[in-house]
Amino acid sequence: MQHIVSIKDYLRPWKIITLLFGIGLLIIGSYLTPAIDWDIPISFIMGIATYIFAPITARSMFRRYWKWLPLGIFGAWLSIDGVYWAYWAWQNPYALTMMRSGQWQTSTCLYGLCACLWYPDCSFKELFGLQR
Repeated sequence: MQHIVSIKDYLRPWKIITLLFGIGLLIIGSYLTPAIDWDIPISFIMGIATYIFAPITARSMFRRYWKWLPLGIFGAWLSIDGVYWAYWAWQNPYALTMMRSGQWQTSTCLYGLCACLWYPDCSFKELFGLQR
């Protein structure tokens, strides 16, 4: 049976630290960048969705787990645009119409970066070959 993701994988300290660091950078960016569609809640929502789905997307593609690819593609869409659309359609439809066409490029790049970062299912020591 193909292993795509596990709870143990999501609870690895180095992955949680990188998630919190990334969300922290997004929050700082929301204060420093005058964008109508960048606030603290969307930083958490999109960051957590990416944390959940980016490893699935990367592993389904790189390991050729084709039966998981539809979930990986759905997770990518949800993380990049789906939750963004839902949040801003509810919060401020004007911001959605003004900013949606430009946000997906940045979000796609960040999603891909996170997919590569969180692709390995291993401890920090195993990742850097420090385990004996």
